[in-house]
Amino acid sequence: MDACGGCGLTIVGGETACQALFDAFRLRETAELAPSYASTRLTVDVYCLQHPDRYCVSAKSLAAHLTGLAWAIERGGSDAGLRALQRWLNGRVDITKPQVPGFRGTVTIGDLRDVNDRGSYLLAVDGWARSTWDAYAPLHATARLWIDLAIRQP
Repeated sequence: MDACGGCGLTIVGGETACQALFDAFRLRETAELAPSYASTRLTVDVYCLQHPDRYCVSAKSLAAHLTGLAWAIERGGSDAGLRALQRWLNGRVDITKPQVPGFRGTVTIGDLRDVNDRGSYLLAVDGWARSTWDAYAPLHATARLWIDLAIRQP
């Protein structure tokens, strides 16, 4: 068994196998499980935050995923808010990338591999998101600031 360098999931094949597991989950998610764009967006944001060396290389990419997660956890996750965040990030954004935490949560995509119905899916994704949000506690104030900047923009 190998450990994924991003989320720590123990799986044969390490990070490559973790990515394959996520890709397979996303196919099932979009075809069968997810009730909305916001829930699938949350899944992407959480996975990316748990694999920041690949998906959060720039300040903008980190901001996209961190604010998406914060928006879902703290502000209800409305599509209108997600669109405001996307508009903000599509422009010139003067932000500095903070250091991401080394520990990224106790729940990984491996904990979602056997989810087979919408109710279980919603609970599992929520638990995964909250675990990751808790791990990113040092960046909560930054995420809130970025959200405020995004929703204040004309």
